[in-house]
Amino acid sequence: MPVKDDSLFEKYPFCKNPYAVTVCRIEPENNVHLILEAFAKMPEKNLVFVGNWERSDYGKCLKEKYSGFSNIHLLDPVYEPHTVNWLRSNAELYVHGHSAGGTNPSLVEAMNLGLPILAFDCVYNRATTEDKALYWKTSDDIVRIIIEESSSFEEVSRAMKEVGKRLYSWKTIAELYNSLY
Repeated sequence: MPVKDDSLFEKYPFCKNPYAVTVCRIEPENNVHLILEAFAKMPEKNLVFVGNWERSDYGKCLKEKYSGFSNIHLLDPVYEPHTVNWLRSNAELYVHGHSAGGTNPSLVEAMNLGLPILAFDCVYNRATTEDKALYWKTSDDIVRIIIEESSSFEEVSRAMKEVGKRLYSWKTIAELYNSLY
């Protein structure tokens, strides 16, 4: 459910302008470096990236390298659900870089908000989104999709919301668990 809270613009004034958002652990398998590299190539496009930058040398190095870009906003972890949902709710796009694992909660949460999804092209993300998101493998793919395929974002947004509600709602999950008993 989208979150409305104008008071958070005081803490995050850069969210008054259109932006893409990413929320994840800062690990190489989440392709953080590729997402940051893409937005470094598009200074007119804003990115709000929430993660645990100080937990690894990988994160520290990326934070040092990209914190000087005026369009890239690197936020430390946000654990308060209201705030992280607000950050997602106000975004115009969700960029998902996970390349390992299964159904990822941050992807499902973004889908249920009806955000258009740019997801790393791997079997897990394709299965979670039923092949209805936009997929990338390189930073240049991200740039190309944002620049050349933005007209499809509304359609992707509707598809993500439909898949999210159909497959990943509490009601559906509860019914599936109930059927096991």
